[in-house]
Amino acid sequence: MVRVEEIAAHRGLITDRRSKPIAVSTPMESIWAVPKELLPVQDRWETLAKLMGVSYRHLKNQLLAGQGKQFVYLKRHLPPEKAQTVLDLNLPGVYSVTEYRRFYPSAEVTAHVAGITDIQGHGQEGLELAFDANLQGNPGKIRVLKDRKKRVFQNLDIIASAQPGEDLNLSIDLRVQHLAYRELVRAVKLNRADSGSIIVVNVETGEILALVNQPSFNPNNRQNLKASHLRNRAITDLFEPGSTVKPFTILAALESGKYKPHSLVNTNPGTLRVGKKLVRDHRNYGVLNLEKILVKSSNVGTSKIALSLPPEDLVNVFSRLGLGRPTGSEYPGESLGVLPYRDRWHDIERATLSYGYGLSVTALQLSHAYSVLAAGGVERPLTLLKQEKAVPGEQVIERAHAQEVLRMLEGVVSKEGTASRAKVAGYRVAGKTGTVHKVTQKGYADDQYVALFAGIAPVSDPKFATVIVINNPRGEDYYGGLVAAPVYSRLMSGVLPLFNIVPDDAEFRVANPAAFTSVSTRVPAVGT
Repeated sequence: MVRVEEIAAHRGLITDRRSKPIAVSTPMESIWAVPKELLPVQDRWETLAKLMGVSYRHLKNQLLAGQGKQFVYLKRHLPPEKAQTVLDLNLPGVYSVTEYRRFYPSAEVTAHVAGITDIQGHGQEGLELAFDANLQGNPGKIRVLKDRKKRVFQNLDIIASAQPGEDLNLSIDLRVQHLAYRELVRAVKLNRADSGSIIVVNVETGEILALVNQPSFNPNNRQNLKASHLRNRAITDLFEPGSTVKPFTILAALESGKYKPHSLVNTNPGTLRVGKKLVRDHRNYGVLNLEKILVKSSNVGTSKIALSLPPEDLVNVFSRLGLGRPTGSEYPGESLGVLPYRDRWHDIERATLSYGYGLSVTALQLSHAYSVLAAGGVERPLTLLKQEKAVPGEQVIERAHAQEVLRMLEGVVSKEGTASRAKVAGYRVAGKTGTVHKVTQKGYADDQYVALFAGIAPVSDPKFATVIVINNPRGEDYYGGLVAAPVYSRLMSGVLPLFNIVPDDAEFRVANPAAFTSVSTRVPAVGT
């Protein structure tokens, strides 16, 4: 008898920027049955169940529940050779259909980027969901001849060819992704933290080269999935950014014209009374210029600057850097964060905003802000897709001011700065630490923190903006400079040589010639 059957469409590939596979579809066979045709041979059900890898009780329940139906799946996505052993039983009413199963070669490492599909092949999370319509493709139809057992014995003609889905070429570089994932797993375990995230951005294009979270999940094994592990914390979880926004306060100071890099701020006696509240530094740093305010991470210094400026100046700079706004990543579920706009500001609100309290951001937003700073004040939307053309961007911060603050942030990674452990041998790097009290239902917790580091490398020709978030470390240390900064050092020690970024230190180049195969510093170039 002649029948028309569907030809499954091949779901598009998801690959990294170097065309390495992140998500692929492999042909599988799914076993289905007409239950009423199987009822007379119940004595063979146990053998059938065994070959399919299911329990006898499960199979029996499926068949009894499906009585009266003409189509019931018994087992989805069996390897073709295993499915053939089932068909070789020659049981009445048992058939197979070719389908595609999604497979993720890097499993947990790329889980939060790729996302997952359901058993039908529809995107459920991540980029699989965001670009589902592009990846899906359109099934075809074929006219076939079947025997009395409904088995195809001849293909007659194709009515409509299956149209495969579009491939998705990501900005992600699997080499950087694996390095970031390795360092994050190590850091979360070492510090007994609840969770963590790392993002690495190409500041010349806005391309996201790595995005990893802990905990993660294995998309190839759906049996033990936990909702909390599915969450892409780098784009959904909000936190107060703390001292990582102090450079933006300095930007506002420079833009105001009231301050120059050498301007002095008196932080004596290490505290500042603002209304009924007391702003504190770790100790009395005395009189500081703008760079030293960042190097020492002085809350008093940034508070005094903020109180000398209209509050709109600070909020405006924060907004231009992308805080409180979408990053352009197109990733589903991205949180916008909270950047406060008020008709009337209390002085304490202005002060605390200057050192990162009273607003909330995601790791993705913070990496966006630092990429703007690294790019000389040019804002480009972040993207998880490989860019084939140069992205011109928009100048949102005066270039000279951005470069001046970047120079100051290099001092933060010096011996006297809070981020001395972020140093990368042979390279000039810059960055800012942050240590933030976590917010609970009862207010700020005294013993729960978020440890942060945001870095830019190399300072001589910025290529990468990186943000590291370690949530609630419960080890011996909890400061960003002790918990997150060392992660940055280890990560960039691998990333910079990987892309043949020439070290700034000539002696280091001589001592490590094998680490650098060329003198190219275009990393990674658009379209490569």
